[in-house]
Amino acid sequence: MKISDLLSPADVLIDVRASNKRLLLQELAAKAAVSLGLGVDQVAPYLLKREELGSTGIGGGVAIPHARLPDLQRPFGLMAKLKVPIEFDAIDGQAVDIVFVLLLPANAENGQLGALALVARTLRSSEIRDRLRRAKDASGLHSVIV
Repeated sequence: MKISDLLSPADVLIDVRASNKRLLLQELAAKAAVSLGLGVDQVAPYLLKREELGSTGIGGGVAIPHARLPDLQRPFGLMAKLKVPIEFDAIDGQAVDIVFVLLLPANAENGQLGALALVARTLRSSEIRDRLRRAKDASGLHSVIV
């Protein structure tokens, strides 16, 4: 599996503004729901519930909110670069400005669960993070990550 299998150019957002983690997750869930042809109520509660278990902020200004959805047929990614970093209760205490939402089918096989590891491995690279932060538009952001 490659990130390009998860993330289409249409699902990359730049200069997203959010005042807090909850509002950001709701906004990204709404965008993901539109892309997937689902209702926001079929996405947002799952992302928010997962975040209550513990922050998905992995450090280095990156968060990977993720959830398993019963109505999903294939893994789906949505990436956002925030205009202004926000507090995310990340493991290193840093504010987050790069967010990769990963949604998996509820009956995900082990291969699909590897998607989370793939995204985390990719975004742990300081070189990739620097290039993402320098991207000027959504297509530039997409080309860095895929």
